[in-house]
Amino acid sequence: MPPREVFTSAVATRVAAEACRRAGLDGDGARLIRLGENALFRLGARPVVVRIARSTEYLDSARGEVAVSRWLAREGFPAVRVVDDLEQPVVVDGHPVTFWHLIEEEGRKASYGELGAILRDLHSLRLPASLSLLPYPVLDRTDRRIGAAAAIPADDRAFLRKRARELRGRVEELCFGSPKGPVHGDAHVQNLMVDRAGRVILIDLERFSYDHPEWDLMVTATEHHSLGWQTRQEYGAFVGAYGRDLRSWAGFATLRSLQEFNMTTWLMQNVSQSPETAAEYARRIASLRDEDAPRDWNPG
Repeated sequence: MPPREVFTSAVATRVAAEACRRAGLDGDGARLIRLGENALFRLGARPVVVRIARSTEYLDSARGEVAVSRWLAREGFPAVRVVDDLEQPVVVDGHPVTFWHLIEEEGRKASYGELGAILRDLHSLRLPASLSLLPYPVLDRTDRRIGAAAAIPADDRAFLRKRARELRGRVEELCFGSPKGPVHGDAHVQNLMVDRAGRVILIDLERFSYDHPEWDLMVTATEHHSLGWQTRQEYGAFVGAYGRDLRSWAGFATLRSLQEFNMTTWLMQNVSQSPETAAEYARRIASLRDEDAPRDWNPG
């Protein structure tokens, strides 16, 4: 089997051009917005964002995003909208591609209180019988991330695989006290946008699941408890709007460890992009080896 093509900006640009051609969209002047777990392009001729996944392993997630977006639109819930008059996702050279309406931003960032409020409202929704969602994908991308990370030391690779096995065991022992429902799956404040009408919009629906709401609360709780990325007032606004502080739950220590692990392996994918990213990855994995060590991590 030939080695998988590295997901670079050049590869993403080529895929975006072909996807636009197939969809009948003008791809000239498309501008790369972000290259991370996915590549995002903004079209120049139409207010549309092209979202490109890394491989066909993400095809089911792309299909789920489209279905969830259409359901939330019917509910009137403030979430990113898929372009309805296009057949999607399309697959170009092994990359699932979807098309989304551009959100014109107001100019300010969403607050943590707004994040707590939108999660409270999301978790109160009832899923229709027609929408089948999988459970929250705990560590679902870990093996492929570790296997594809050619730039990390062999010792790191062995450590991460061992830690993943340990975390799977700890998660299996968790006792959730809350009922299952719709879960965003990557609920942090950067996955909110504020449009020009002042509406807070939920974006990035690829990990949307049917599971316990704790999975959505663990991100901000970990960022505050472990990393100090929010002030006490910001985290208090999040808790006040949602109505619960996850840190008081007995299972928080496990979810905290899981979130830190996910944050490290996500960053690991991009260590070859810059010395700064490589240094941040090294900082994170060093502190993962000692659960009691301070997490002097930088956002990104």
